[in-house]
Amino acid sequence: MNKSATGLLLGSALVVGLSGCASSGGATSSSSSDQPWYSTPFVCGLAGGLIGGGIGYSVSGDDDEETGGAIGGVAGATTGALLCSNNEPTVMDSDNDGVPDDRDECPGTPAGVAVDAKGCPLDSDSDGVPDYQDQCPGTPAGVSVDAKGCPLDSDGDGVPDYQDQCPNTPAGTKVNALGCPANVVLNDVNFKFDSAQLTSSAEQILDGVAEKLNANDSVRVRVEGYTDSVGSDSYNKDLSQRRADSVKSYLVSQGVDSSRLETKGLGESNFVATNNTAEGRAQNRRVELRPLGDAGQLN
Repeated sequence: MNKSATGLLLGSALVVGLSGCASSGGATSSSSSDQPWYSTPFVCGLAGGLIGGGIGYSVSGDDDEETGGAIGGVAGATTGALLCSNNEPTVMDSDNDGVPDDRDECPGTPAGVAVDAKGCPLDSDSDGVPDYQDQCPGTPAGVSVDAKGCPLDSDGDGVPDYQDQCPNTPAGTKVNALGCPANVVLNDVNFKFDSAQLTSSAEQILDGVAEKLNANDSVRVRVEGYTDSVGSDSYNKDLSQRRADSVKSYLVSQGVDSSRLETKGLGESNFVATNNTAEGRAQNRRVELRPLGDAGQLN
């Protein structure tokens, strides 16, 4: 085979081989690290150099074969490397958060903000406000928050809604740890006649009380029981104590730590309405929650 034919064959091999490498490289779309080894610029350049050198040698005269081979090798290596490098996918990361634009669901993240695998700012407490903007990290799951990531406090009394036993307190009213201006009167927490057994409606009300006490676990309370004036003082005091104990037992059954609850039966003392009418006596038969200090002293 003469040199011209050899050069033609090698030239065809260069075009076909490097085009195959380049097209294989172009088939990948994720990143340069996924590119087949045989289509990397180094391998293509090496192959191009060998083939180009052969072409240069074969088409050169007898007196300049070495020069032709060298020139062909350099040209082939350059061509091969360029063909394959042009097919390396270029992936942009416009906000420099480490997540390429084609996978970034939150483009334009501010510089230095930690992101998740989707390129979105971290939101550790899942309240919808990213950590770098959240002024109240660690909000319990499901609690409604404002734009700063802090639990809502609709009446502005300093006790967030999810812990507030007395929502809608008038503006400027001084409240206790339960969000109330005074003791919490558990309205409609009633008992069966002459008994400390809670009614089903009373249990439903106490379910909500337990939920808020569990949410506000820094508060200790005293459950205070009261009666109307019907019956002897000693009997009423005993009955009120049993009713206070019954409320405590139910709250504990709903997850409130018993060490946070005290009970006291106060009988017919501290009445809030007249005992001369049925309506007044019903108001006096009540249970109250009184917040306590760390040492068990009243606030």
